[in-house]
Amino acid sequence: ARACAWLGCAVGVATVVAKLFNIVPADTAYFGQKDAQQAFIIKRMARDLNIPIKMKIVSTARENDGLAMSSRNVYLDRDQRREAAVLFKSLSLAKRLIKCGERDAGKVTKAIKCFIEKNSSAKIDYVSIVDTDEFKNIKTLKGRILVAIAAYFGKTRLIDNVILKVR
Repeated sequence: ARACAWLGCAVGVATVVAKLFNIVPADTAYFGQKDAQQAFIIKRMARDLNIPIKMKIVSTARENDGLAMSSRNVYLDRDQRREAAVLFKSLSLAKRLIKCGERDAGKVTKAIKCFIEKNSSAKIDYVSIVDTDEFKNIKTLKGRILVAIAAYFGKTRLIDNVILKVR
């Protein structure tokens, strides 16, 4: 059900952006990496519909403790806000594991989940590792990958991710 809900949202976003691209012709469109799933859908839509536009993904803006900037952050109470930095820290852990040679996506995913559970009261929605071309889950880490997390802090759902090149 969650995948269907997300897909419905993605179709809605793609429709709105396609209309925008038709109304305002542009050479380049900029999207934030924080919303990587939406950026991927829009990039794919532009390619499939032969819309002559370059897609640029810009880095996620972050608070001093690494938390991705988001309008949703204002809904966090003081403790939740402090705990929310665990998302960035868990992505940093994944990055270190991969840099040290870990290539099993399941082991990296498990390490992220354990770190979040040990260091916060967050309820994990998902931890996924996908290739950046087809956005499909992968088992062995290689090439350009996206490590993505969604978790609830109270009623507030936060997302974050990192793109890595694995040799």
